[in-house]
Amino acid sequence: MLLNLSQNGCSLWVASSTELALTPTVVALGKFDGLHRGHQQVIQPILKAGEVDQGRGRQGVYSTVVTFNPHPQEFFTGQPHYLLTPLDEKIQQMRSLGVEQLVLLPFDKQLSALTPEQFVEKIIVQQLQCQRISVGQDFRFGNKRSGTASDLQLIAAKYDIPVTIVPLQICTDDLSSDSPCERISTSVIRQHLDRGDVQLANKLLGRPYTLVGPVIKGQQLGRTIGFPTANLQLPKQKFLPRFGVYAVRVKSLGEVSDTTAFDCCGVMNIGCRPTVNGIHTSVEVHLLDWSGDLYCKKLTVQLEKFLRPEQKFPSLDALKTQIQQDCAAARAFFNSEC
Repeated sequence: MLLNLSQNGCSLWVASSTELALTPTVVALGKFDGLHRGHQQVIQPILKAGEVDQGRGRQGVYSTVVTFNPHPQEFFTGQPHYLLTPLDEKIQQMRSLGVEQLVLLPFDKQLSALTPEQFVEKIIVQQLQCQRISVGQDFRFGNKRSGTASDLQLIAAKYDIPVTIVPLQICTDDLSSDSPCERISTSVIRQHLDRGDVQLANKLLGRPYTLVGPVIKGQQLGRTIGFPTANLQLPKQKFLPRFGVYAVRVKSLGEVSDTTAFDCCGVMNIGCRPTVNGIHTSVEVHLLDWSGDLYCKKLTVQLEKFLRPEQKFPSLDALKTQIQQDCAAARAFFNSEC
């Protein structure tokens, strides 16, 4: 499968195998789940490298991010691995960074069995015709993750391919005086989201954590108590943060000519709705100061602040009172941000 996705004049080729990749390439290697600030630093050298190479008259050198599908952890454990950025989100983020191509290496028994030397020769040299590489300092590759970033540098040098090793990134511009400096990593971001610390997670991501999906029909309970909600359908692999209520910014993802497109604030509940004996996890958004038909619209919901954990109320009236307080808290938060 090969896709050409365009927006505002920018294109991103997505290849489901190296055989479909556009070559020659300059490559950033990694899992890149989240595309956080550390990942962006790994990608930057290939963007600049592509510009320099083309400036020297070498045509068709594609800045390429090479990652794995499925996630290696899912392959080895046989269990679903929930992602900060499922494929559609990853594509959008990479396109916004200026990446020209995304190559999804099918992570299977054959790929996982390659030694570091075989990986470089077969994948990097022969199939991708790579001219330079960028990786993070903690990058591991090859059978049983036996190859390090330094090993990659030594092996690639045999083929005259320079390798940039990007140091681990540390977040230093803290939100408060008691916030420790910490390494920017996908696992740390997931820990913050598990606790509901979306502001810290957003700091490491370099943007708000986002949920993207179409609006589907729910039980329509919200409108009976005066708070209609949009029930969001998310990719099955999307990582959900702590159950509870969040202040969010909501945008509709429609065509440029769509006169019903909007950008507004709201409150979002993630959870099982224990007050009405809910069983399945749902993601529901109530828009502040906006009304209209949202069914089938695709929304992007940016998490800005965790307001409270999910809880069971003794009655619908008590729930309604709490939602009123949630909306007031969200308004106060957004007013303070302006």
